[in-house]
Amino acid sequence: MTPPKPPSPSVAPSGRPGLPLASDNERMILDIVRRHEPITRAAMTERTNLTQQSVHRLVEGLIERNLLRAGAPLKGGRGQPSPTIELVGEAVCSLGISINTDSAVLCLADFGCNVIEEIQLRMVPERREATLQVLSGELSAMLVRHGIARSRLLGLGFSMSGFFISGNREFNAPEPLRDWSLIDLRPDLERIFQMPVWLENNATTGAIGESLRGAGLSYPSFAYLSFNYGFGGGVIIDGKPHLGVHGNAGEFSGIYSDEESSRRPALQYLIRDLQDNGVDIHAIEDLRTRFDPSWPGVEAWLEKTMPSVDRLIATLIAVLDPQAIVFGGQLPAELGRMMIARARKSSEKVHRYDVGPPVAELVLSQTKGDAAVLGAALLPLKLSYFL
Repeated sequence: MTPPKPPSPSVAPSGRPGLPLASDNERMILDIVRRHEPITRAAMTERTNLTQQSVHRLVEGLIERNLLRAGAPLKGGRGQPSPTIELVGEAVCSLGISINTDSAVLCLADFGCNVIEEIQLRMVPERREATLQVLSGELSAMLVRHGIARSRLLGLGFSMSGFFISGNREFNAPEPLRDWSLIDLRPDLERIFQMPVWLENNATTGAIGESLRGAGLSYPSFAYLSFNYGFGGGVIIDGKPHLGVHGNAGEFSGIYSDEESSRRPALQYLIRDLQDNGVDIHAIEDLRTRFDPSWPGVEAWLEKTMPSVDRLIATLIAVLDPQAIVFGGQLPAELGRMMIARARKSSEKVHRYDVGPPVAELVLSQTKGDAAVLGAALLPLKLSYFL
């Protein structure tokens, strides 16, 4: 029996003739510029295994294709200021959509992986077709506002809560998203938005967003914890997402039994406990924006939930040995800081000779805005142009 092949989203599911994708060496150059721009050609060469002549040839080719351009000279040191290279931000744009249980988020990003605009629709996206039509209208208005032609759009990165159940990237999403579940979403997305589509769950796109615009700039290898209505995550190794054979790497809730499920750190259970204590909160986004650590029910939820978080952290450190574990998703920042402080205390162990191994840093998400939709928007760019 032939084993299943791992998912390979690095090739566009439906391409357009003449799409200017990059070779491996070109992607390496573009990724170095993305991380360090503005950067000199000499500094680029130092970060590759290529000769100076090869780097010069690659850079000139990318300049001719309007993906790179000369930047302001870099001052400092002796002699004349060194000329620099930077990305052409307006060369191409990419679209991201993230579907949550109580919101739909749209993000437009440029070639420099910068957010042009992000819009959150505060709605329960129960009806798939109606939600997508609303998002399509918002995209049209967004493009007009910024004077961007549709021909500049590379593609759509689509993310949603849930796990994949087939090679067609069909989602098994939380109950509020039943209309989005167990079907191939790509035909509808391509019909409505008229562009190539990449699909990922929102925990993985959150990790991708974090790798490109957040903690990943300091930690190339990390585990991403995505606290949403449910609970999941993603794994980034050497700057690249690890998807697993079926695309479900990072489904951290899978380590808990049915009996333990309600004690895992899914925010739906925090909302339920807050409501039981008389707090008027009904949606994940309200929890994120209005969170108050003094609310009755918060401490009790932490006492009940942190043992499952501690177990997961210990498992990730023992199995993956990452540089960092990032607390992200729709987690309120103050709640994240409270969880990290408690997790650090519980991780203090006694080791032989009083010397323990290096362990992962526990850090709060460092992205601005919605990391999942940012990662979705950057997914086509990353898989087509960057490492």
